Amino acid sequence: MDPSEVEFISEKESISIVPNFSLDKIYLIGGDVGPFNPGLQLDVPLWIAVNLKQRQKCRIIAPDWMDVEILEEKKQEEQESKFFTKMPCDYYMEITQLLLQHAPDNIPKADEIRMLVKDIWDLRIAKLRSSIDIFVKSDVTHAMLNYLTLMELNTVRPFLTKALDHIQQLRNNVSYGAALWSSQD
Repeated sequence: MDPSEVEFISEKESISIVPNFSLDKIYLIGGDVGPFNPGLQLDVPLWIAVNLKQRQKCRIIAPDWMDVEILEEKKQEEQESKFFTKMPCDYYMEITQLLLQHAPDNIPKADEIRMLVKDIWDLRIAKLRSSIDIFVKSDVTHAMLNYLTLMELNTVRPFLTKALDHIQQLRNNVSYGAALWSSQD
């Protein structure tokens, strides 16, 4: 799965908007949305919020977790823990990127939030790479990592699967070579 597919999945997440138009309820496969009344907040899937914002039909309300204080606490928690911590949203990176790309004027302290989310991402990816390094160097057959997001998993998946395939090939070659040497005796 590539990042664009993960972003597509994340667009189903619910987000609050304040529309500036009137429209009856919309019946969609994924569920009903609306009715839309000017000035009245309602929750819609992220893809609808982004589309309406692009057409200047609404104001997006930042999720509760998209707050400088909350993200600073999350960053601190991530730095202090040797394990992965639970993120406030499973799609924190994707939602942040979409909202800051399409609605930066609706996000208070957008630049600070961008930097904090990037810092959290960097911390978590560094921790993930370190975990993979330890896993690959060890002789264990499985590992368990809690609280990883789909985007984080898909960032390392291509490398990890290739590395594990190469290790398996090397082990097979070593065992095949050992079998040849023992059969010659």
